[in-house]
Amino acid sequence: MLIEIGKNVRQAEGFLAFIPNPFPPKGILDLSTNLLIKAAEAGHLVGKLDGITHTLPDVDFFLSMFVTKDATSSAQIEGTRATMVDALEKDAGIAVAHTDADDILFYIKALHYGADRLKNFPFSLRLIRELHAQLMTGARSTHFADPGEFRKSQNYIGGTMPSNASFVPPPVNEMQRSLDDFEKFLHDERSAPPLIHAGLMHAQFETIHPFLDGNGRTGRLLISMLLCQRNLLERPVLFFSSYFRKHQRAYYQALQDYHEGKPSAWLEFFLDAVIDTANDSIRICKEITKLREEDMGKIQALAKRESESGVAVMRKLYAQPIISTRIIMVWTQFTRAGAQKLIDRFIKLKILEPRDERETYDRSYVYRTYLNIFFER
Repeated sequence: MLIEIGKNVRQAEGFLAFIPNPFPPKGILDLSTNLLIKAAEAGHLVGKLDGITHTLPDVDFFLSMFVTKDATSSAQIEGTRATMVDALEKDAGIAVAHTDADDILFYIKALHYGADRLKNFPFSLRLIRELHAQLMTGARSTHFADPGEFRKSQNYIGGTMPSNASFVPPPVNEMQRSLDDFEKFLHDERSAPPLIHAGLMHAQFETIHPFLDGNGRTGRLLISMLLCQRNLLERPVLFFSSYFRKHQRAYYQALQDYHEGKPSAWLEFFLDAVIDTANDSIRICKEITKLREEDMGKIQALAKRESESGVAVMRKLYAQPIISTRIIMVWTQFTRAGAQKLIDRFIKLKILEPRDERETYDRSYVYRTYLNIFFER
């Protein structure tokens, strides 16, 4: 059965724009048995993931890698060419040439900002505008984005103008009404189970497309934040951008299905993303735990002084697995010779390896086995 999310209405300028119906429309929460079963499976896996993260020591260090992975995939969906390694290098100050990596770092900054803000501020349109400002201020397309402000003019997706676009979101006056409905839905936690709530929230946000630029990245940020707000996760370790990038064509088609009155098709895709991503995150947590036990064991077998400095550095490597001698000097307050001696010890233990065989004054090193855990399988 089709659920009328909205309809295309011809505007005075001649193009068709999508005008959302009052949200949520009647019947959208009448879920099929198959969807309910899939939602239950997805919810079980999210609960399992949340439990596993509670067993991770140094979880905040590991969390930064989950965030970096998602930020990279989200930026790549929008055309950024920088990789996760590029972002880690630039954040560490090892390389500054990766201009595209800024988009990834802005996403990380926005997520941390939102997580802190939610501790004492409601999930609201104001918070979404603040997130957008964090995400887009200084970004490559800032002069088009109007950071932190809802658009005051028509936008469109695909094509070169509204008349030949693949999708035209609501004009400004209808956008404001739709955003009011959207905010009420955000606050109505009794209207739908958390995962269904998050899925519909994302699809409706992308339908409204309230910013001139950065709607996709903002909308994907909101999913993780809403799951934490709904207490499905204590920490944001469930991110969907990698799945959306891997299945990018299906992602866009599922959103199109939503516009066309088939929200169940979108929700099925979204729940598949939850299941796949939760399983991958569980795998990552298990592999992290195993690797940590092995490598911490190597370090703790050293002499007491070497072991103490090694453990301190090891913990920081979980958040920043690409380092240089200069970074180790900052972390430990060692001299350059002392920092290099510690690095050489880590290389001998097969924890670190040089990033480049060329001898340079401040060459970089990578915790390769750890970094590889976060790459797609």
